[in-house]
This record gives sequence, structure tokens and C-alpha cells, in this order.
Amino acid sequence: MKKISVLFILVFTILVGCSSNDGSTGGDSKDVTIKFGVTPWTSTVPPTKVAKLLLEDMGYKVEETNADAGGVYTGLSRGDLDVFMDSWLPVMHANYMEQFGDNIASTSISYLDGELGWVIPTYVEGIDSVEDLIGNEDLFDGKLYSIEEGAGMTMTSREMIEELGLDLEVVPSSEGGMIAQAQRMMANEEPVLFLGWRPHPMFANYDLKVLPSPEGFFDTSEVHVITNNDLKEKAPEAYEFLSNWSMNVSDIEAMIVQIEDEGRDAEEVAQEWIDNHQDEVKAMTGN
Repeated sequence: MKKISVLFILVFTILVGCSSNDGSTGGDSKDVTIKFGVTPWTSTVPPTKVAKLLLEDMGYKVEETNADAGGVYTGLSRGDLDVFMDSWLPVMHANYMEQFGDNIASTSISYLDGELGWVIPTYVEGIDSVEDLIGNEDLFDGKLYSIEEGAGMTMTSREMIEELGLDLEVVPSSEGGMIAQAQRMMANEEPVLFLGWRPHPMFANYDLKVLPSPEGFFDTSEVHVITNNDLKEKAPEAYEFLSNWSMNVSDIEAMIVQIEDEGRDAEEVAQEWIDNHQDEVKAMTGN
């Protein structure tokens, strides 16, 4: 009987130990990799790097995948990606949410004041709104310099050109290519029309104005954190952290300047933000 009792106790202990570690009790296994989608926009990098470092501190593995907006949303919908830190809603990325909304969801709002639209230098006179461009397209050589084709801003620009009957050619490029073209023209104080958004160092480096556009095109956006629907079950602690996410737009803009203009390492800048904003970090992580 003693042997049977000892055996029973041993088996019971093993079963209890297994049940406490198989994840069925709601524990969060850190043996998972959180995969971030990263668009080629300067505004995406700072929040992605901060979130990456904090998740690694929590014990997760983190990977980043570079893609245009369409590729990021497609990856999120398929479960190839878990998180995107730079979703502009309700207008700019609404088409992606409509297309992939069954598999992805907004998890939190990073910041509220995402100003964006068509931009011109302030030295260009007589153009104070998008409607003022009608009949004045030649002032800008009939060109609107844009970012990549898959971006919501580029698609919205094409729709607005058609809606208003503007005689403008969209010239797509990378963000860096677009900014370089605008810089060359602004150095000679030439009129130039291109896409702009905040946060971005262009507003710190140049005197620019965003042209008010017709309602429904470039309305001020909220910038959201988007996740695949499976993340909540796959990594509940990571999901809880992301659901508490918030960063000040001015902090992100300052970080962009350090990364893009001063050439500092992005993760070094992100770690510095973490070190200097422990109250915000604790609010997000709960630690």
C-alpha cells in the first residue's frame, strides 16, 4: 500500500505540474515570436523600435518585416505578421480595414493628431487650399510628388485628382525619393507640390503648409496599433501591453529627427526614450 500511495502522489504531482505549464490556465508562454510589419515611412520606425525593445524586455522574440502598406495589411490578415504600429484611421487606411477587417483589429490609439495631405512651401503665394490648384496646375509643372503606389495617401490623391478634375500627374517614389525631389526644388525656391504628414522632420526643416482638402479625403487621422486577431490568444501579455499603447506625436517627431537627420541608431534612440519616460512605460506594461 505504501508503494501504491507513493506512486499515486508522484503521478498526481506530475499531472499538476503539467497542467500549470501547458498554457491552459491562461498563462503567457514567451516561446513565441512577435512579428511587426514595418512600412517605409519615417513615422513607423520610432514606435516600432520602442515596442520591440519593451517586448524583448518582457521575454518575447521580435522580428521586423519591411513592406509597403498593402503588404503589411495582407501579412496581418494571413497571420504572417502580428502587429503594425502606424495605421492611419478612419480615412487613410479604411480600405485596408474594409478588405481585411475580419482578421485584424485596432488594438489601441497611438496618437490623435495625424495631420496629412498635399503640402507646398509657404513661399508659394495664392494657393491656400486644394481647390486653389484648379487652373493653376502649371505652377507646379503639373506634378504631384508622392510616395509608393501601395500607400493610402497615393490612392487617395489619385481619387481626389479625378474627383476635382485636376490636371496633375502623380509621380510615385519612395518617401526618401519624394523628399529629396522636394528638397532640390525648395533649395531654388521653386513651387513644388508633394505629400506631407506629421510626425515628420520636413515640418521642422522647412516652412510648409498642408493644403485643406475637400471633406472625406485627407481628414485629420488617428494613428492606431493594428494586430492580427490571433495575437490575443497567442501572446496575451503582449496583447495587453499593446492595448495600453500610447506615444506623444511630438516625441515621435523628435525621434525621427534624431534618426533621419542626425544619423543616430534607431534602437539607441528608442532606448533613450524608454529610459526617459518610465511613467509612460509603466502605464503601458503594468510594471
